[in-house]
Amino acid sequence: MPLSVLLTIRILTFLEHYSVSGDMLTVFLIITYRGFGQVASRPKFSTCVLNLSVEMVGMKPTDMVPSAAVKFFGAGTAACIADLVTFPLDTAKVRLQIQGESQKAKGVSATKYHGVFGTITTMVRTEGPRSLYSGLVAGLQRQMSFASVRIGLYDSMKQFYTRGTESAGIVTRLMAGCTTGAMAVAFAQPTDVVKVRFQAQVRLADGGRRYNSTLGAYKTIAKDEGVRGLWKGCMPNITRNAIVNCAELVTYDIIKELILKYDLMTDNLPCHFTAAFGAGFCTTVVASPVDVVKTRFMNSGAGQYSSAISCALTMLRNEGPTAFYKGFMPSFLRLGSWNIVMFVTYEQIKRGMTRAQQYWESPF
Repeated sequence: MPLSVLLTIRILTFLEHYSVSGDMLTVFLIITYRGFGQVASRPKFSTCVLNLSVEMVGMKPTDMVPSAAVKFFGAGTAACIADLVTFPLDTAKVRLQIQGESQKAKGVSATKYHGVFGTITTMVRTEGPRSLYSGLVAGLQRQMSFASVRIGLYDSMKQFYTRGTESAGIVTRLMAGCTTGAMAVAFAQPTDVVKVRFQAQVRLADGGRRYNSTLGAYKTIAKDEGVRGLWKGCMPNITRNAIVNCAELVTYDIIKELILKYDLMTDNLPCHFTAAFGAGFCTTVVASPVDVVKTRFMNSGAGQYSSAISCALTMLRNEGPTAFYKGFMPSFLRLGSWNIVMFVTYEQIKRGMTRAQQYWESPF
Protein backbone atom coordinates (compact mmCIF):
# COMPACT_ATOMS: atom_id res chain seq x y z
CA MET A 1 0.00 0.00 0.00
CA PRO A 2 1.44 3.45 -0.87
CA LEU A 3 2.81 5.48 2.02
CA SER A 4 0.51 8.40 1.23
CA VAL A 5 -2.53 6.14 1.69
CA LEU A 6 -1.14 4.86 5.00
CA LEU A 7 -0.65 8.43 6.24
CA THR A 8 -4.16 9.40 5.12
CA ILE A 9 -5.61 6.49 7.10
CA ARG A 10 -3.45 7.53 10.04
CA ILE A 11 -4.75 11.11 9.88
CA LEU A 12 -8.39 10.00 9.70
CA THR A 13 -7.88 7.65 12.67
CA PHE A 14 -6.26 10.48 14.63
CA LEU A 15 -9.10 12.91 13.91
CA GLU A 16 -11.63 10.31 15.02
CA HIS A 17 -10.04 9.77 18.44
CA TYR A 18 -8.63 13.23 19.19
CA SER A 19 -10.18 16.63 19.63
CA VAL A 20 -8.41 18.84 17.05
CA SER A 21 -9.39 22.34 15.93
CA GLY A 22 -7.97 25.64 14.69
CA ASP A 23 -4.23 26.17 15.08
CA MET A 24 -3.74 22.70 16.53
CA LEU A 25 -4.97 21.11 13.29
CA THR A 26 -2.63 23.36 11.25
CA VAL A 27 0.35 22.45 13.43
CA PHE A 28 -0.56 18.79 13.21
CA LEU A 29 -0.80 18.89 9.39
CA ILE A 30 2.57 20.72 9.13
CA ILE A 31 4.19 18.14 11.40
CA THR A 32 2.61 15.33 9.40
CA TYR A 33 3.80 16.87 6.10
CA ARG A 34 7.34 17.33 7.41
CA GLY A 35 7.39 13.82 8.79
CA PHE A 36 6.25 12.50 5.41
CA GLY A 37 8.92 14.45 3.53
CA GLN A 38 11.81 13.58 5.82
CA VAL A 39 11.15 9.94 6.60
CA ALA A 40 9.11 8.74 3.65
CA SER A 41 11.23 5.62 3.30
CA ARG A 42 10.61 4.63 6.96
CA PRO A 43 6.87 4.55 7.68
CA LYS A 44 7.28 3.02 11.17
CA PHE A 45 9.58 5.84 12.24
CA SER A 46 7.19 8.34 10.66
CA THR A 47 4.41 7.00 12.87
CA CYS A 48 6.61 7.43 15.96
CA VAL A 49 7.46 11.02 14.98
CA LEU A 50 3.77 11.71 14.40
CA ASN A 51 2.75 10.37 17.83
CA LEU A 52 5.54 12.27 19.59
CA SER A 53 4.66 15.50 17.80
CA VAL A 54 0.99 15.18 18.78
CA GLU A 55 1.96 14.74 22.44
CA MET A 56 4.26 17.77 22.26
CA VAL A 57 1.50 20.12 21.06
CA GLY A 58 -0.67 19.03 24.04
CA MET A 59 -3.54 17.31 22.31
CA LYS A 60 -5.61 14.99 24.49
CA PRO A 61 -7.96 12.15 23.63
CA THR A 62 -11.62 13.03 23.44
CA ASP A 63 -13.44 11.68 26.51
CA MET A 64 -15.67 8.78 25.61
CA VAL A 65 -19.17 8.64 27.05
CA PRO A 66 -19.14 6.10 29.93
CA SER A 67 -21.18 3.00 29.17
CA ALA A 68 -24.17 1.94 31.30
CA ALA A 69 -22.09 -0.93 32.73
CA VAL A 70 -19.33 1.48 33.80
CA LYS A 71 -21.87 3.77 35.51
CA PHE A 72 -23.63 0.82 37.18
CA PHE A 73 -20.44 -0.69 38.61
CA GLY A 74 -18.88 2.70 39.37
CA ALA A 75 -21.93 3.93 41.32
CA GLY A 76 -22.04 0.82 43.52
CA THR A 77 -18.31 0.90 44.23
CA ALA A 78 -18.28 4.65 44.99
CA ALA A 79 -21.30 4.29 47.30
CA CYS A 80 -19.58 1.48 49.24
CA ILE A 81 -16.47 3.65 49.71
CA ALA A 82 -18.66 6.55 50.88
CA ASP A 83 -20.47 4.26 53.33
CA LEU A 84 -17.19 3.04 54.82
CA VAL A 85 -16.19 6.65 55.50
CA THR A 86 -19.51 7.96 56.85
CA PHE A 87 -21.11 4.92 58.52
CA PRO A 88 -20.59 6.11 62.16
CA LEU A 89 -22.52 9.30 61.33
CA ASP A 90 -25.35 7.23 59.86
CA THR A 91 -25.47 5.06 62.99
CA ALA A 92 -25.59 8.16 65.20
CA LYS A 93 -28.41 9.54 63.05
CA VAL A 94 -30.47 6.36 63.48
CA ARG A 95 -29.98 6.35 67.28
CA LEU A 96 -31.11 9.99 67.53
CA GLN A 97 -34.12 9.37 65.28
CA ILE A 98 -35.45 6.47 67.38
CA GLN A 99 -34.55 8.01 70.73
CA GLY A 100 -37.97 9.52 71.52
CA GLU A 101 -39.65 6.28 70.56
CA SER A 102 -37.41 4.28 72.92
CA GLN A 103 -38.10 6.70 75.79
CA LYS A 104 -41.87 6.45 75.33
CA ALA A 105 -41.67 2.67 75.28
CA LYS A 106 -39.53 2.43 78.44
CA GLY A 107 -40.93 5.43 80.31
CA VAL A 108 -37.55 7.13 80.51
CA SER A 109 -37.51 10.90 80.81
CA ALA A 110 -33.76 11.58 80.56
CA THR A 111 -32.20 12.03 77.16
CA LYS A 112 -29.52 9.45 76.55
CA TYR A 113 -27.91 10.97 73.46
CA HIS A 114 -27.00 14.63 73.02
CA GLY A 115 -25.94 15.75 69.55
CA VAL A 116 -23.94 13.97 66.89
CA PHE A 117 -20.56 13.67 68.53
CA GLY A 118 -22.15 13.18 71.96
CA THR A 119 -24.04 10.19 70.54
CA ILE A 120 -20.85 8.76 69.03
CA THR A 121 -18.95 9.28 72.30
CA THR A 122 -21.73 7.66 74.37
CA MET A 123 -21.89 4.66 72.03
CA VAL A 124 -18.12 4.14 72.15
CA ARG A 125 -18.12 4.42 75.96
CA THR A 126 -21.08 2.12 76.62
CA GLU A 127 -20.95 -0.33 73.71
CA GLY A 128 -17.43 -0.11 72.31
CA PRO A 129 -16.09 1.35 69.04
CA ARG A 130 -17.42 -1.57 66.98
CA SER A 131 -20.98 -0.43 67.70
CA LEU A 132 -20.44 2.50 65.32
CA TYR A 133 -20.13 0.01 62.47
CA SER A 134 -22.98 -2.26 63.53
CA GLY A 135 -24.81 -3.29 60.36
CA LEU A 136 -21.92 -2.39 58.05
CA VAL A 137 -22.14 -5.66 56.08
CA ALA A 138 -25.83 -5.10 55.36
CA GLY A 139 -25.03 -1.45 54.57
CA LEU A 140 -22.44 -2.42 51.96
CA GLN A 141 -24.82 -5.01 50.50
CA ARG A 142 -27.44 -2.28 50.32
CA GLN A 143 -25.18 0.24 48.60
CA MET A 144 -23.83 -2.22 46.04
CA SER A 145 -27.34 -3.19 44.96
CA PHE A 146 -29.15 0.06 45.78
CA ALA A 147 -26.80 2.79 44.53
CA SER A 148 -25.93 0.82 41.40
CA VAL A 149 -29.57 1.08 40.34
CA ARG A 150 -30.60 4.53 41.55
CA ILE A 151 -27.39 6.36 40.54
CA GLY A 152 -25.88 4.11 37.88
CA LEU A 153 -29.06 3.95 35.80
CA TYR A 154 -30.04 7.63 36.23
CA ASP A 155 -28.48 8.80 32.95
CA SER A 156 -29.91 5.81 31.08
CA MET A 157 -33.37 6.62 32.44
CA LYS A 158 -32.97 10.28 31.36
CA GLN A 159 -32.17 9.11 27.85
CA PHE A 160 -35.18 6.79 27.94
CA TYR A 161 -37.55 9.64 28.83
CA THR A 162 -35.99 12.01 26.27
CA ARG A 163 -35.92 9.25 23.62
CA GLY A 164 -32.17 9.51 23.20
CA THR A 165 -31.94 13.29 22.75
CA GLU A 166 -29.33 15.33 24.63
CA SER A 167 -31.70 17.96 26.09
CA ALA A 168 -33.24 16.96 29.43
CA GLY A 169 -35.51 19.40 31.27
CA ILE A 170 -36.16 19.55 35.00
CA VAL A 171 -39.33 17.42 34.69
CA THR A 172 -37.45 14.70 32.81
CA ARG A 173 -34.71 14.66 35.43
CA LEU A 174 -37.24 14.45 38.26
CA MET A 175 -39.02 11.57 36.53
CA ALA A 176 -35.71 9.75 36.01
CA GLY A 177 -34.76 10.28 39.67
CA CYS A 178 -38.12 9.04 40.96
CA THR A 179 -38.03 5.98 38.69
CA THR A 180 -34.54 4.78 39.60
CA GLY A 181 -35.15 5.54 43.29
CA ALA A 182 -38.32 3.40 43.34
CA MET A 183 -36.63 0.60 41.38
CA ALA A 184 -33.71 0.52 43.80
CA VAL A 185 -35.96 0.31 46.89
CA ALA A 186 -38.07 -2.50 45.43
CA PHE A 187 -34.88 -4.44 44.74
CA ALA A 188 -32.78 -3.73 47.84
CA GLN A 189 -35.31 -3.12 50.67
CA PRO A 190 -34.37 -6.21 52.76
CA THR A 191 -30.77 -5.00 53.07
CA ASP A 192 -32.01 -1.61 54.32
CA VAL A 193 -34.30 -3.22 56.93
CA VAL A 194 -31.44 -5.34 58.31
CA LYS A 195 -29.04 -2.37 58.31
CA VAL A 196 -31.46 -0.19 60.31
CA ARG A 197 -32.21 -3.00 62.79
CA PHE A 198 -28.50 -3.53 63.43
CA GLN A 199 -27.82 0.20 63.85
CA ALA A 200 -30.76 0.63 66.22
CA GLN A 201 -30.07 -2.35 68.52
CA VAL A 202 -28.44 -1.65 71.87
CA ARG A 203 -26.45 -4.24 73.82
CA LEU A 204 -28.65 -5.79 76.50
CA ALA A 205 -27.73 -6.02 80.20
CA ASP A 206 -26.64 -9.67 79.81
CA GLY A 207 -24.44 -8.74 76.84
CA GLY A 208 -26.84 -10.25 74.30
CA ARG A 209 -28.17 -8.65 71.14
CA ARG A 210 -31.36 -8.76 69.12
CA TYR A 211 -29.40 -10.01 66.09
CA ASN A 212 -25.97 -11.62 66.13
CA SER A 213 -25.12 -11.77 62.43
CA THR A 214 -26.32 -10.33 59.13
CA LEU A 215 -27.49 -13.68 57.77
CA GLY A 216 -29.08 -14.46 61.13
CA ALA A 217 -30.99 -11.16 60.99
CA TYR A 218 -32.44 -12.01 57.56
CA LYS A 219 -33.54 -15.44 58.86
CA THR A 220 -34.95 -14.11 62.15
CA ILE A 221 -36.98 -11.35 60.50
CA ALA A 222 -38.37 -13.76 57.89
CA LYS A 223 -39.22 -16.31 60.61
CA ASP A 224 -40.81 -13.91 63.12
CA GLU A 225 -42.49 -11.45 60.75
CA GLY A 226 -42.77 -13.42 57.53
CA VAL A 227 -41.06 -12.65 54.23
CA ARG A 228 -43.07 -9.42 54.09
CA GLY A 229 -41.14 -8.29 57.16
CA LEU A 230 -38.04 -7.94 54.99
CA TRP A 231 -39.94 -5.39 52.89
CA LYS A 232 -41.31 -3.57 55.94
CA GLY A 233 -41.49 0.17 55.35
CA CYS A 234 -41.17 -0.30 51.61
CA MET A 235 -43.70 2.41 50.74
CA PRO A 236 -42.25 5.15 53.01
CA ASN A 237 -38.80 4.11 51.77
CA ILE A 238 -39.93 4.46 48.14
CA THR A 239 -41.30 7.90 49.01
CA ARG A 240 -38.13 8.84 50.84
CA ASN A 241 -35.82 7.63 48.08
CA ALA A 242 -37.85 9.21 45.32
CA ILE A 243 -37.39 12.51 47.19
CA VAL A 244 -33.72 11.80 47.97
CA ASN A 245 -32.94 10.77 44.42
CA CYS A 246 -34.62 13.83 42.96
CA ALA A 247 -33.00 16.20 45.45
CA GLU A 248 -29.60 14.51 45.30
CA LEU A 249 -29.08 13.58 41.65
CA VAL A 250 -31.07 16.38 40.04
CA THR A 251 -29.49 19.04 42.30
CA TYR A 252 -26.01 17.66 41.62
CA ASP A 253 -26.78 17.49 37.90
CA ILE A 254 -28.06 21.08 37.74
CA ILE A 255 -25.33 22.63 39.94
CA LYS A 256 -22.59 20.91 37.97
CA GLU A 257 -24.19 21.93 34.67
CA LEU A 258 -24.45 25.59 35.74
CA ILE A 259 -20.84 25.65 37.00
CA LEU A 260 -19.60 24.34 33.65
CA LYS A 261 -22.00 26.49 31.62
CA TYR A 262 -20.75 29.76 33.15
CA ASP A 263 -17.10 28.60 33.25
CA LEU A 264 -16.88 28.98 37.04
CA MET A 265 -14.79 25.80 37.27
CA THR A 266 -13.56 23.04 35.02
CA ASP A 267 -15.05 19.55 35.11
CA ASN A 268 -12.75 18.41 37.87
CA LEU A 269 -12.47 17.81 41.63
CA PRO A 270 -13.49 21.33 42.89
CA CYS A 271 -16.55 21.29 40.64
CA HIS A 272 -17.60 17.82 41.81
CA PHE A 273 -16.99 18.80 45.47
CA THR A 274 -19.13 21.96 45.23
CA ALA A 275 -22.00 20.26 43.41
CA ALA A 276 -21.97 17.31 45.84
CA PHE A 277 -22.02 19.57 48.92
CA GLY A 278 -25.01 21.53 47.57
CA ALA A 279 -26.81 18.30 46.72
CA GLY A 280 -26.22 16.94 50.24
CA PHE A 281 -27.69 20.02 51.94
CA CYS A 282 -30.78 20.18 49.70
CA THR A 283 -31.39 16.45 50.15
CA THR A 284 -31.24 16.67 53.96
CA VAL A 285 -33.70 19.56 54.15
CA VAL A 286 -36.23 17.89 51.86
CA ALA A 287 -35.93 14.26 52.94
CA SER A 288 -35.37 14.44 56.72
CA PRO A 289 -39.05 14.11 57.80
CA VAL A 290 -39.64 11.08 55.58
CA ASP A 291 -36.33 9.59 56.67
CA VAL A 292 -37.30 9.76 60.37
CA VAL A 293 -40.67 8.09 59.72
CA LYS A 294 -38.99 5.40 57.59
CA THR A 295 -36.42 4.65 60.31
CA ARG A 296 -39.01 4.46 63.09
CA PHE A 297 -41.38 2.28 61.08
CA MET A 298 -38.70 -0.18 59.89
CA ASN A 299 -37.31 -0.51 63.42
CA SER A 300 -40.72 -1.04 65.06
CA GLY A 301 -41.88 -4.38 66.39
CA ALA A 302 -44.80 -6.34 64.98
CA GLY A 303 -48.10 -4.47 65.50
CA GLN A 304 -46.54 -1.30 66.96
CA TYR A 305 -47.69 0.80 64.00
CA SER A 306 -50.39 -0.16 61.52
CA SER A 307 -48.83 1.87 58.73
CA ALA A 308 -46.24 4.55 57.96
CA ILE A 309 -48.98 7.20 58.23
CA SER A 310 -49.92 5.85 61.67
CA CYS A 311 -46.24 6.11 62.66
CA ALA A 312 -46.08 9.74 61.48
CA LEU A 313 -49.30 10.68 63.32
CA THR A 314 -48.08 9.01 66.53
CA MET A 315 -44.83 10.96 66.33
CA LEU A 316 -46.69 14.21 65.78
CA ARG A 317 -49.08 13.58 68.68
CA ASN A 318 -46.46 12.38 71.21
CA GLU A 319 -43.39 14.46 70.31
CA GLY A 320 -44.57 17.37 68.20
CA PRO A 321 -43.52 18.51 64.70
CA THR A 322 -39.86 18.93 65.66
CA ALA A 323 -39.64 15.11 65.92
CA PHE A 324 -39.57 14.96 62.13
CA TYR A 325 -36.22 16.74 62.13
CA LYS A 326 -34.62 14.68 64.88
CA GLY A 327 -31.08 13.80 63.92
CA PHE A 328 -30.94 16.64 61.36
CA MET A 329 -27.29 17.52 62.03
CA PRO A 330 -26.01 13.94 61.75
CA SER A 331 -28.23 13.55 58.69
CA PHE A 332 -26.63 16.61 57.11
CA LEU A 333 -23.12 15.67 58.18
CA ARG A 334 -23.67 12.17 56.89
CA LEU A 335 -25.44 13.11 53.62
CA GLY A 336 -23.12 16.02 52.93
CA SER A 337 -19.96 14.01 53.49
CA TRP A 338 -21.47 10.92 51.83
CA ASN A 339 -22.39 12.91 48.73
CA ILE A 340 -18.93 14.48 48.52
CA VAL A 341 -17.10 11.16 48.86
CA MET A 342 -19.52 9.28 46.62
CA PHE A 343 -19.77 11.77 43.73
CA VAL A 344 -16.05 12.62 43.69
CA THR A 345 -15.18 8.90 43.75
CA TYR A 346 -17.87 8.09 41.19
CA GLU A 347 -16.61 10.72 38.75
CA GLN A 348 -13.03 9.46 39.09
CA ILE A 349 -14.04 5.81 38.69
CA LYS A 350 -16.08 6.67 35.59
CA ARG A 351 -13.22 8.66 34.11
CA GLY A 352 -10.60 6.00 34.93
CA MET A 353 -12.66 3.09 33.62
CA THR A 354 -13.61 4.97 30.46
CA ARG A 355 -9.99 5.87 29.72
CA ALA A 356 -8.95 2.26 30.33
CA GLN A 357 -11.69 1.12 27.95
CA GLN A 358 -10.62 3.72 25.38
CA TYR A 359 -6.97 2.71 25.63
CA TRP A 360 -7.93 -0.97 25.30
CA GLU A 361 -9.95 -0.29 22.14
CA SER A 362 -7.38 2.04 20.54
CA PRO A 363 -3.97 1.83 22.28
CA PHE A 364 -2.36 4.11 19.67
